[in-house]
Amino acid sequence: MEAKVYNQEGQESGKMELPESVFGLPWNADLVHQVVTAMRSNARQNTAAAKGRGAVRGGGKKPWRQKGTGRARHGSSRSPIWRGGGVTHGPLTERNYERKINRRMKAKALRTILSRKLRDGEILLLDELKLSAAKTKAAQTVIDRLAKISGYEKLNYRRGARTLLALPAYDQATLKSFRNLPGLAVTEARELNPESVLTYRYLVIAEPAKSLALWQK
Repeated sequence: MEAKVYNQEGQESGKMELPESVFGLPWNADLVHQVVTAMRSNARQNTAAAKGRGAVRGGGKKPWRQKGTGRARHGSSRSPIWRGGGVTHGPLTERNYERKINRRMKAKALRTILSRKLRDGEILLLDELKLSAAKTKAAQTVIDRLAKISGYEKLNYRRGARTLLALPAYDQATLKSFRNLPGLAVTEARELNPESVLTYRYLVIAEPAKSLALWQK
């Protein structure tokens, strides 16, 4: 399958043959849901904790005698039904949220999402991305020019997670230039994962030939 390639001026510079193994997979909602849910679970910080009735300070003495007061019987003022008492079935730091993700499943989920985004017109191939200096103004100019391409008019919207820029390798000047733009994130192509690609609507791939070599390994 062929896809158009653009330069950073927003002009078409040619076409590129994309591999079916990466961009030609059918949509598999079950696989994508399973992988993304597991990734979010693994990223969850197990910091929430609540004290049960056995961990709350005080409450050793019986509030009042068992009979003869006309009130309901109670054995501790730290019972869950008392104010200041323990919590019933509260969160504990011992709980493990980690889920195993098969490496092949994760790779296939990424390719499935890339295939869907290409069909939906949400992937933009950029032949080269070079900035003379690390300036946010220069980065915004590039995005404004790319947003003039038909179908990518919402590329530079300032609200929401709009654009994910994938670079073939780490580039400090590019990272500093784009990191202050709202709704845009920069990452390396080798660090792309199903969750990050789904989070942002558009995926801009700089120097796609080098990036595809990483995904086909």
